[in-house]
Amino acid sequence: QVQLVESGGGLVQPGGSLRLSCAASGFTFRTYTMTWYRQPQGKERELVATITRNGDTTYADSAKGRFTISRDNANNAVYLQMNSLKPEDTGVYLCGAHRTTWGLANDYWGQGTQVTVSS
Repeated sequence: QVQLVESGGGLVQPGGSLRLSCAASGFTFRTYTMTWYRQPQGKERELVATITRNGDTTYADSAKGRFTISRDNANNAVYLQMNSLKPEDTGVYLCGAHRTTWGLANDYWGQGTQVTVSS
């Protein structure tokens, strides 16, 4: 049974930091590209950060220089360190796992963790 369980969200003041965690199970974690998405209330889901199975990372322009994605293949976990948080970073943060094999896509999602940046 595939599971992605996010944690670490909460209420933080502008300029503060949070570290999100995503614990994965039920699939071969090290072979998947992992992502963090953000979904503000009433808006579409947007990609925040990606880390490939080789450790290559990419970020949305809004996250560059402030957020860092990392993974721990030994413990089947992916993290998102978020610094200098802004009110516009508010939303539900979801962890995703993605792999395409022989043209078939496997995509798994967690339930998300709420991040609220407000004074």
